[in-house]
Amino acid sequence: MEKEILLQLIQSMIMSSSKKPKYMSISTVKVADLLERSITEIEQGLGELVQEGRLRTSTLEQPPHNTIYMLP
Repeated sequence: MEKEILLQLIQSMIMSSSKKPKYMSISTVKVADLLERSITEIEQGLGELVQEGRLRTSTLEQPPHNTIYMLP
């Protein structure tokens, strides 16, 4: 999985978000479909980007308690 392509897609999704501050709950199924990759590859790629500090992650405190991604 090319992490740069994944990062560019995720960054554009976050930047197009209307929320302030910019964040987005990302559907790994949707991203996997767009990039024609497996869900596992996308989840692993997102995890690596978070570990590298290129993305930040958090969990919403109120239901549905989604994991959200933010730019550092």
